[in-house]
Formats: sequence, structure tokens, C-alpha cells
Amino acid sequence: TDSLGYMTIKCKAAVAWEPNKPLVIEEIEVAPPEANEVRIKIVATGVCHTDLYHLFEGMHKEGFPVVLGHEGAGIVESIGPGVTEFQPGDKVIPLFISQCGECRFCKSPKTNQAADKYDVMSLAESRFTCRGQKVLQFMGTSTFSEYTVVNEMAVAKIDPMAPLDKVCLLGCGICTGYGAAVNTAKVEPGSTCAVFGLGAVGLAAVMGCKAAGAKKIIAVDINPEKFEKGKVFGATDFVNPKDHDKPISQVLSEMTNGGVDFSLECVGNVAVMRSALESCVKGWGVSVLVGWTDLHDFAARPIQLIAGRTWKGSLFGGFKSKDGVPQMVKAYLNKTVKIDEFITHKMALDQVNDAIELMKHGKCIRTVLKVSPQ
Repeated sequence: TDSLGYMTIKCKAAVAWEPNKPLVIEEIEVAPPEANEVRIKIVATGVCHTDLYHLFEGMHKEGFPVVLGHEGAGIVESIGPGVTEFQPGDKVIPLFISQCGECRFCKSPKTNQAADKYDVMSLAESRFTCRGQKVLQFMGTSTFSEYTVVNEMAVAKIDPMAPLDKVCLLGCGICTGYGAAVNTAKVEPGSTCAVFGLGAVGLAAVMGCKAAGAKKIIAVDINPEKFEKGKVFGATDFVNPKDHDKPISQVLSEMTNGGVDFSLECVGNVAVMRSALESCVKGWGVSVLVGWTDLHDFAARPIQLIAGRTWKGSLFGGFKSKDGVPQMVKAYLNKTVKIDEFITHKMALDQVNDAIELMKHGKCIRTVLKVSPQ
């Protein structure tokens, strides 16, 4: 028990003990919240490709053991000293980008980046222990646990009417793709867009292009099974690079009289990033990198940019996290943003390894795990 009388909580979590191995359902201890921290009961979480990236691709040994998960929603269980914005019982979404409101980044309308952000995906500071050893927190959130402790700067308070098993997906994938189109690319009415990769992020980007008034939205994926989903979100054309013997940029150029106005790379593959840039029209084409990766350099010929194209990146869709997430929850409740259509599977936390396998093999868009009863 700490000085406020809060107890350490024993609960269930999925622990990644080492890279490239299945997660293990363990009993962990979650310490009480310290100053300016909030302890949250996680009700539901999505499984995002970035969780798989850390487990199978990034594979930094020093990033383990860790509780993965960063796309969750829950209810405040207790608050640490100095917390005024939250009360126990509030519905919240933990955020992997904080918004302090004070630093030069928060004060700038140009960015949603935060001064204190994670260059490392697993923070050394953690409120988790398991079997007597410290377990790291993933991206400051760790939603594959019944309880987690998060700094209040990285928590969004949301509408109490919001269904947590749906809006959890706004904690990463949907905001990331949708915002990349509307905030970062700034897609214009009547424009032509191409979205590379039709996972949850790509489908959300398609939805963002449609919301922004694009007249032609070309969905590009090597898995034709994704195209039906693409239609639901507003894609007008579909291209499978495997159906063509010329570069995809050439195919798109021929379809669009010289290239698209906006392209969004939602895979996290440096070769696809290059294709997306080269698919843009010269003079004003804008290509946005959305898929998360930090393993390889990307490359293109300088003439691509000299000829007037713009290449930019987007993190969390350019949304300032504490401001943007509650707005997106409202947009869902007002039916201007879709969420339900992203959810292809529902499982319990102990089935997390099945959910990971589905995503690894491209057999799902989003699996939502029920973590604790509401």
C-alpha cells in the first residue's frame, strides 16, 4: 500500500519475455499511480502491426520483457497525487504520444510531436513486475494488461457514451490513417489519391480521403481479398501490383494522366514508400509515409523532388493526442467516422497469440481483445 492507501494490484497480462516467442499470460503486479499518473482498468484493446513489429522485426533484446499493446480503452481506477483532470470511473484512451500543452512542440500548431517522446519503444520506467522482475511498458501504454499506469499527459478523457470495445481502435490505427489523409496530406476536394496497403491504417486513410472529398481513391494491395473492405470505406479503384508486369507507379500514372495528387504509404516498407512517391504527379504531388518502420534507409532519385513532389511523414495522423482522440470519438458517435467495419474478430486476452497469428498472415483487419469486464 502506498501513502494514499492505494494497493498494488495483481492482475492478468500478456507478457513478451523475449523477441520472436509467443506471449505468455501471467499474473503481474501493477504498482499504484505516482504523482501525475493514472491507473487504468483496460476494458478492450486492438492488436496493431506495431506490436508485431516490436516482437518480430525490431527485436531489440533490451526491449524485453515487455507488456505490448498500445491501442486500448478503459476506465480510470485510481489517480496519483496532483491529478486534477481525471476521476475514478472516467472513460479514457491511453495515448502513445503525450500532450503536455507546455513545451514548444505542444504550443506549435505545426506538429503533434511531444518533447518527451519515446525514441525507444519500451520505456525503462515501469509500474509492472512479474515473477520478481521488472517488466517494461510498451510505448508508455501496455494495453495487453488488465491494468496499466500512464502519465496524465498521455491519457484522453472521452465521451461516457462511447463503447470501449469499439473506440479502443482510435488509440492508434484509425487516427493514424485518417489523420494522415486529412491533417498531413491535406487531401483536397476533387483530387485523386492512392493508398498503398489496406490494413486498418490504409483503410482509415481511404476513409480520410473520402471525407476530404477526393473523387478517385485507388487502393493498392497485393492481397485482392482486401478490396471488398476497401469499397466499404470509399475506394473507387483497385490495383494489385502482382497483376502487372510494369512498375506500379507506371500503372497509376497511366490511370491518372500522369500520377495521383496524393499518395499514402500504409505498409511500412521502404520499397513501397519509393513506389508511392513515384506514383505522384510532378508539380504538386504529395506522398505521405504512414507505415511504421525504422530498419532500413529509404531512397529515391533527387529529380523526383526537384520536379515538385513533396515527401513527408505522419505520426498518429498529425492529431494532437489529447485534443484529437476525444474529437474522433465524437465523430464516431455522430456517425461521421466508421469503426465497427474495421473489426473482423473479437477474442479474449488469453487468445492474444491467435490474434497475432491472424495479423501476421493478413487474415484480419483488426482483432479486438476483451481485457476486463466493464
